[in-house]
Amino acid sequence: MTGVTRIAILGASGSIGRQALDVVAAHPDRLVVTRSGGRGDDLVGLATADDVDLVLVATPGIAGLEATIAALEAGKRVALANKEVLVVAGHLIRALTGGAGERLRPVDSEHCALWQCLAGVRAEDVARVTLTASGGPFRDTPLREIPHVTPERALHHPTWRMGPKVTVDSATLVNKAYEVIETHWLYGIPYDRIDVTIHPESLVHALVELIDGSVIAQLAEPDMRLPIQYALLWEHATSPARRLDLRRGLELRFQGEPDPERYPCFDVVLATARSGDQRALIGLSAADEIAVERFLADALPFGSISGLLRRGAQLAAGDPRQAPPTLAEIRTIDRAVRLAFTDQPAGIPV
Repeated sequence: MTGVTRIAILGASGSIGRQALDVVAAHPDRLVVTRSGGRGDDLVGLATADDVDLVLVATPGIAGLEATIAALEAGKRVALANKEVLVVAGHLIRALTGGAGERLRPVDSEHCALWQCLAGVRAEDVARVTLTASGGPFRDTPLREIPHVTPERALHHPTWRMGPKVTVDSATLVNKAYEVIETHWLYGIPYDRIDVTIHPESLVHALVELIDGSVIAQLAEPDMRLPIQYALLWEHATSPARRLDLRRGLELRFQGEPDPERYPCFDVVLATARSGDQRALIGLSAADEIAVERFLADALPFGSISGLLRRGAQLAAGDPRQAPPTLAEIRTIDRAVRLAFTDQPAGIPV
């Protein structure tokens, strides 16, 4: 098996896991899946198995955290498609890896795009970076309707095909705020130098502005097989992903920062991140998982999700001057916030 990368896929039945199998099938001489599983399996065991070189972490929520850390500690390479791992434990992952690189490979299209834009660029030459957001299914919905939209409408994303948790997070723009946090930990960029702009076409995935005013952008069709393949191979190669055909003509719109009235969750997440309170972020992440579950079960109005996020952050809030939480403390905080919500009526934010 010389020259073949042996892969464990955590979250094999999800959207990223299934698309990863397409990539593996396109490169049978370079990639092979030796282990795969989901939430009910021993993820740490899968991630640290002797016949695994690289672990694709594609489980939603905090479920992939311990397996990610265990894989890195075992000397495995990790392709990370789980946002919450860096949201709640970015300080731990960065301490193990130093950020994005051959050992920690970003799978999100935006962070894969940033990696490519930053290739050969000195850190001191970067003025700021910009992540793009489609705006989700409610980008043009009248504001008065948004608090009462249905799960069915929220799950119809205009450009991407993802699992239900990420799709709802895309509708609230929680996912984009999470991606700002990921950018901070992956690339060591301060929050005040990370921008977000609404880009409906989802063809430009990230931009890097240099100190001389030059801007480098990465463009591709919104097809997750492309960043998945780059993370698995760690180089450009023939891909099963759709090709961007510039001959047909393109319209690229950039509509500025997200409107806080339309996307209140985006502001809640970023305000928590910028506060420096890592414990509050853990509580917010737990609350978001609960909020999405309740919304999809028709037990929570869409307009109440931001209130749950705010409450989760409040329940876990600490002093930003404290030492960052350990893995054991992260588990404890996450569990405590979930328990605090357990006794609350499902349709009423606490």
